[in-house]
Amino acid sequence: MLGAPVAERVAVRPARRLRGEIRLPGDKSISHRALLLALLAAGESRITGAGDGRDVRATADVASALGASVTRLGGDARSVDYRVVSPGRAALVEPAGILDCRNSGTTFRLVAGILAGLPGFAVLDGDESLRRRPMARVAAPLVAMGATIAGRAGTTLAPFAITGSTTLRAIEHVTLVPSAQVKSCVLLAGLAATGTTAVREALPTRDHTERMLRARGVSVRTELLDDGGALHEIAGPATVLPLDERVPGDVSSAAFWLVAAVIHPDADLLLRNVGTNPSRRGIIDLLRRMGAEIEERPVGTGAGGVSGEPIADLAVRSSSLHGIDVDPAEVAGAIDEIPILCLAAAVASGRSRIRGIGELRHKESDRVAGIVAGLVALGARIRADGDEIEIEGGRALRGAAVASHDDHRLAMTFAVAGLIAEGTTLVGQPGSADVSYPGFFDDLERVRA
Repeated sequence: MLGAPVAERVAVRPARRLRGEIRLPGDKSISHRALLLALLAAGESRITGAGDGRDVRATADVASALGASVTRLGGDARSVDYRVVSPGRAALVEPAGILDCRNSGTTFRLVAGILAGLPGFAVLDGDESLRRRPMARVAAPLVAMGATIAGRAGTTLAPFAITGSTTLRAIEHVTLVPSAQVKSCVLLAGLAATGTTAVREALPTRDHTERMLRARGVSVRTELLDDGGALHEIAGPATVLPLDERVPGDVSSAAFWLVAAVIHPDADLLLRNVGTNPSRRGIIDLLRRMGAEIEERPVGTGAGGVSGEPIADLAVRSSSLHGIDVDPAEVAGAIDEIPILCLAAAVASGRSRIRGIGELRHKESDRVAGIVAGLVALGARIRADGDEIEIEGGRALRGAAVASHDDHRLAMTFAVAGLIAEGTTLVGQPGSADVSYPGFFDDLERVRA
């Protein structure tokens, strides 16, 4: 059974079986963007089923500090509905205090793009973890567009002091690493720029921002390039229209249950209303390539198809997995799910190689070091070399004390490992799961009962 947290640890013991239906938190990426686009749109927007983790709450608080009326209309331990009434971008206010993004890199980077096109001064900050994350990747294009930004370590680290401009210049920016956050930052700044702002990516990243902007009346053009990259163009200045948005279930949260079911010898789970956007569903396709039995039952699209986000129920059961090679393009499409994919590979037969994982060193923690150390402690054969992870699967896992480094995705990965590991697995700092998945450990208890 699952034990109560003791000294910042939770005990997870093997489950005899896994059964049940799971309703996931609202998609975190879409929830952030729905709140920020509602902030930019003059009028009322309603958001149904937004994620209610600490990251999304940070974005809601920032939207309020910039002049929107943000009202929680109800919800449960995982998701919440919002009513946002905003004066629109032209009438947003200079914040009276520091904008605290807490642990949310998405909040920091996307809001930086908005602030670049607003008159006035603002300071963006966050917690200790966020202050270690690389931010020059958003500062450089925003300064090139005409914003004034100062930050620590030569404006590479938070906090940022930003003085925006109402006369931003359109630019063509080439992203140095695959990052939907950087792309979205520049596109949001492009809303206030004169001319066509372009972002060129070596590898396409999740496209929620582009879909949601189009649904709100903004012209965004995307071209897939012959070299495998993508070019995104936004015509500015542009007005964002208010819109009601229904947020699908978070596929990154679904990943933990998909892996839990396929690696457990007696599992049958149904995940309801999961977002299956082609730019986000990489974990589903990778697990299927490993041999996972995942049945996809389409149930429509979010907001009646307004933003074009496909949704499906996912039925998943115990499976026999084999190792695979994952290339950098596939990693870019499943970057948040790589830790839990490593657990699947550790249980699968044969060898797996995952290449192009360098960006994982710059998340809430160094996820490469964290997943390697944790899985080694649990008895897996895994090693990292540069931006590659190699895993020799097929070894039985044994319970151990593992550190999550206060990283929500590591905490949930090691908890899932505890469902099949012999003995007791002690997961450090389990409360970090609340960043993206409040109620995760309650669901863990329920499906194993």
